Amino acid sequence: MTPVLMLVLGLTITATSFLSGIFGMAGGMILIGILLAVLPLIDAMALHAVTQMASNGWRGLLWWRHVRLAAAAAYLTGCCAAMLLWSFFRYVPSAPPAMLFLGLTPFAARLLPEGLKPDAGRISHGVVYGAICMCLLLLTGVAGPLIDTYFLGGKLDRREIVATKAFCQTAGHTAKLFYFTTFAAQAAVDSTMMVVAIACSLVGTTVARRFLEAMSDTQYRAWTWHIITVVCGFYVLQGLYLLAAPALEAAR
Repeated sequence: MTPVLMLVLGLTITATSFLSGIFGMAGGMILIGILLAVLPLIDAMALHAVTQMASNGWRGLLWWRHVRLAAAAAYLTGCCAAMLLWSFFRYVPSAPPAMLFLGLTPFAARLLPEGLKPDAGRISHGVVYGAICMCLLLLTGVAGPLIDTYFLGGKLDRREIVATKAFCQTAGHTAKLFYFTTFAAQAAVDSTMMVVAIACSLVGTTVARRFLEAMSDTQYRAWTWHIITVVCGFYVLQGLYLLAAPALEAAR
């Protein structure tokens, strides 16, 4: 990587970690889109995993008193089951379907019947949505939109959502890094860039804590729903564009 690219990615990681530090989401979704645009898919997945492990791990430590272990345990049980299944297939998607999966999943969750809509207070929902989110992690690099929808459907307050999600996401991205460096292919990410990514993640996450404290639960939920809708809409459009690009190029 060139020094200029490292600087740009470092600033991007700081900004997206700050955003995730407030809402517990969105930053990772934005970051994976940028990484997929400038790096090969395998390398983007690996660097994103390292960044998110640092960001979510540090956020989980900052808010550890608010982690709800029952919800986290159910979610991680589903993640482990999906990871075991995916290890046999070793599938790596191309960017267009990855973008579409990422963007459409939260909209699909909102259309579910009332009894099937995500609820972090129900153990069975944790297992099911944990498995689905792990599949999304391996397909798209992130599961933020769906896991955010899952946690927002329960009765947890904003600190509990951010803390428990950070705990779950740390484990999920660790599994993703293992998958993309062991089962899927050999990722080749600059070691200096990894150090920069970790440092920038810690800075952005730490600064964000004060802003989360200043928000109310009502403000948190309202802003989170709006961010999910905007970011997912963008990824759907980007995925459609990438799918149509070869045909548009051929028509010229």
